[in-house]
Amino acid sequence: MTDKAIQDYYPDNLSYCYGCGRLNEHGLHIQSYLEGEESVCHFRPRPYHTAIPGYVYGGLIASLFDCHGTGTAAAAAYRAAGRAMDTLPPLRFVTASLHVDYLRPTPIDATLEVRATVKEIKGRKVIVTETLSANGIVCARGEVVAVQMPENLVPER
Repeated sequence: MTDKAIQDYYPDNLSYCYGCGRLNEHGLHIQSYLEGEESVCHFRPRPYHTAIPGYVYGGLIASLFDCHGTGTAAAAAYRAAGRAMDTLPPLRFVTASLHVDYLRPTPIDATLEVRATVKEIKGRKVIVTETLSANGIVCARGEVVAVQMPENLVPER
């Protein structure tokens, strides 16, 4: 696993996302790390992420899949191009499709682990599959179709 999160490579102008923006003081600050062929994110829910007492709100799980998926897509695109993640122009992705299967209630008192793998890379599209676990038990599965942002929307560092 690397010491630097994938999102740490995002240019400042693209670091305000509610889910993963390091510059959004009110955001979730999701951080994704490469671990071999997978990426991993750990997130500790807060009491205000409650759906019903003791359990996580499903929208939080969708947000984790969303931002972890697009981060994973960016890392995969750099890897496929044989480029380091700090090279220009930056490769940034947005979500074209998000699918979540909620398998069981997710406890709020556990650190959540999201693991993602790249299912397919085709041109500017990357499909990422994900699982979310709490206490070693898979609580949700998801898939993100991420598309690369056009260069004219991605500011230089």
